[in-house]
Order: sequence, then C-alpha cells, then structure tokens
Amino acid sequence: MSDELQVIFVSEDGETEQKVSASIGERLLDVGQAAGQPLEGTCEGQMACSTCHVIFSREDFARLPEPVEMEEDMLDLATAVTPTSRLACQIFLTKDMDGLKTHIPSEVRDMTGI
Repeated sequence: MSDELQVIFVSEDGETEQKVSASIGERLLDVGQAAGQPLEGTCEGQMACSTCHVIFSREDFARLPEPVEMEEDMLDLATAVTPTSRLACQIFLTKDMDGLKTHIPSEVRDMTGI
C-alpha cells in the first residue's frame, strides 16, 4: 500500500483545479504552500491566525477529524467562513483523505496585522 495520496486544490473563482501528490501524515497547509497555493499561514501553523482558512464540500468535510475548540475560535475571526471551513494547518493527511478537494476562499484576513 502506498503512502502517497492526491489532494485537489480549487482556485478562489472555482475555475481551476490543481491535483497535488502528498504523503500520509503531511499537513495540508504545507502541501498547499509547496504547490504554490495562496495559503499564507502567517503564524506558521500555530493556530494564531486564520490565513490558511480553506473550505470543503460537505462530503469531504465529513472525512476530516473534528476541529478542536481553539480552531473553531480562530475560524470565527476568518473572512468568508462557511459551515465546512477549516484551518489547513490543523489537517494532517490520512489514507482516507485521498482525493480530498480543498477550496481556496475568495477572501483571507491576516490576523497578525491587527
């Protein structure tokens, strides 16, 4: 069994999809940044900003582990949040996430500049 899986990033306008190979255990934020996606991650994954906010379909959201309260609190401060929003820094890829489609939101708020 392979330790590789595919993650799909969907652009802000929904027009472009980028399929990226990733390894089980990698953090979604790191995979997206390495692929050139606009996931700033200002706090470097310390859950102190919301610049790695991403959105999932309901089906893909159901494949993710439950967010911790601190992540939910940070999402309350993000722009364009949906019920299926998450922080990419808090998602570590598992084999069950193969084909995960990650939507980049149209707006991002940089919490470190406040």
